[in-house]
Amino acid sequence: MSRLPVIVGFGGYNAAGRSSFHHGFRRTVIESMDAAARQETLAGLAVMMKLVKVEGGQYQSADGESLDLAAIESRYSAQILASTLVRRIEEQYMDVTAVHWQKNLTLSGNGQPLTFVTQAKQLPEPLPANWSVQALEGNQVQVTLHDSCEFKVDSYRELPVKSAGQLPTGFEPGELYNSRFHPRGLQMAIVGATDALRSTGIDWQTIVNHVHPDEVAVFAGSAMSQLDEYGLGGMLQSRLKGGRVTAKQCPLGLNTMPADFINAYVLGSVGTTGSVTGACATFLYNLQKAIDLINDGRARVVLVGNSEAPVTPEIIDGYGAMSALATEDGLRAVQGGGEVDFRRAARPFGENCGFTLAESTQYIVLMDDALAVELGAEIHGAATDVFVNADGFKKSISAPGPGNYLTVAKAVAAAAQLVGLENVRKHSFVHAHASSTPANRVTESELLDRVAGSFGIQEWPVAAVKSYVGHSLAAASADQVVAALGTFKYGIVPGIKTIDRVADDVFQQNLRIATQDERHDGIEVCFVNSKGFGGNNATAVLLAPQRVEKMLRKRYGDAAFEAYLQRREQTRASAAAYDQQALKGQFDIIYNFGEDMIDDQGIELGTESINVPGFSQPLVFRKDSRYSDMLD
Repeated sequence: MSRLPVIVGFGGYNAAGRSSFHHGFRRTVIESMDAAARQETLAGLAVMMKLVKVEGGQYQSADGESLDLAAIESRYSAQILASTLVRRIEEQYMDVTAVHWQKNLTLSGNGQPLTFVTQAKQLPEPLPANWSVQALEGNQVQVTLHDSCEFKVDSYRELPVKSAGQLPTGFEPGELYNSRFHPRGLQMAIVGATDALRSTGIDWQTIVNHVHPDEVAVFAGSAMSQLDEYGLGGMLQSRLKGGRVTAKQCPLGLNTMPADFINAYVLGSVGTTGSVTGACATFLYNLQKAIDLINDGRARVVLVGNSEAPVTPEIIDGYGAMSALATEDGLRAVQGGGEVDFRRAARPFGENCGFTLAESTQYIVLMDDALAVELGAEIHGAATDVFVNADGFKKSISAPGPGNYLTVAKAVAAAAQLVGLENVRKHSFVHAHASSTPANRVTESELLDRVAGSFGIQEWPVAAVKSYVGHSLAAASADQVVAALGTFKYGIVPGIKTIDRVADDVFQQNLRIATQDERHDGIEVCFVNSKGFGGNNATAVLLAPQRVEKMLRKRYGDAAFEAYLQRREQTRASAAAYDQQALKGQFDIIYNFGEDMIDDQGIELGTESINVPGFSQPLVFRKDSRYSDMLD
């Protein structure tokens, strides 16, 4: 009997705000929320953005005026909405009109020698052949150039790309814990993983006490590594800028560090760990590992996610050089001239000119169904399959290819076996990769349309979360999964509201690509699709919680399931308490630096098991009969 990987918690942060309890999803469909949900989410964002403070449990303005939820909405909603989702890159990241760089400058004396004075210690080693040096008083020297010489001088340039999906204005993850010298991506990993864990409503130690030490796993990473000044970016730039490399830049820059940080400072895990990188499909690659381990019984609880912080000049230059990003001029042409609306830079399936980079940290907590029932965990859905296929021979490594046909078709076939083909036809939707490039709008819509036709699916709803939060690379499909959970909760498939209409070359005979939010009752399945550079195609199958509950009731029987529902009430209460606390700015970040470390000498080794200090259950050696037919 295979174990079902159920989603018992999720959280993180992106341009829509905090993901847990569907607040990020609510922000993307804010127009479709009732007043209570809308005002609660706006108040949480107001606190995150430091527009509103909390004193004695009450919301207050900066000057101490008491505010209720309606007053916060009335006073701050316009500013909150303008300072979330995709927008013009803000100056805390960079001044896009004046980005620093070094320009080459060639000096020549027009046939005459040039002289200048400098410190002796600043002379290059070895001296250029056309330099002569005369010592002066103190430590100064006079340098004479007998020919031309090239220098690099500070200069500033305007970026053609001026939009990105950024965390809400004023929200700084590094302020929430002692984050000194941590790259931004790792700061986001700590706070995102904490949000996911807190959202479960079950204390982490309680979970650990119910499993063996090696039945916990973490799969997390970042496709672009950590490329700011505190990671590999700083390491590569330091000498060129005349500085020194620090001892932290190299190790903290590795793309596996989100998993390492979570194990060492959040969970204290000694279980399986890793990071599979698959370009823009990275999260789904890691999710596949989590599903496999739970299916096989090798892990009972898995934290899987990604953290990516790519809003830097260098990464923008890299993708910009590929003509992959939406530029200001490109958007102006798409929008028909005039002032560019950067809020609508990400335009999936509409007239578009490239994708929009974004930062995001998203994590989900998976358990096997037995553990979830035992602990009374809230179940937000189930992740049953992830299919991965490459493209075969290619001419261009970045071009889309045939592998995505295989992944989507296999996902639909797998879901049909679980819930029936008729349910897939009537009660499923797609979270498309929808990168906003002209090539993607054609190729992805064609493959979805053809797969839908082959399975008899009509009016297949298609969502595109990148239109709201941008393309966060490794975390992109995690943004899609979290948004899908919101649709399961509220029955709303978000419309692509950054476009006025679907482009003429988009295939949609069997698809429904809406430009406004739409309600769909009884959705049971979501297909999460991701296409990455290099032929990294992945499609996941997610089941809605109501479908999962039917499956669990059948597996465990009415009496056991009713007992589970009773245990779940306490879990829900604990989770709701965290949500209310976080809405008022108390995020309770888990960061255990150097605490509760395991003494190697305290490990008790045996022939059947290992006892690890700090863990209530032993690590039991598994019986292995895989090769028994080959043994004497």
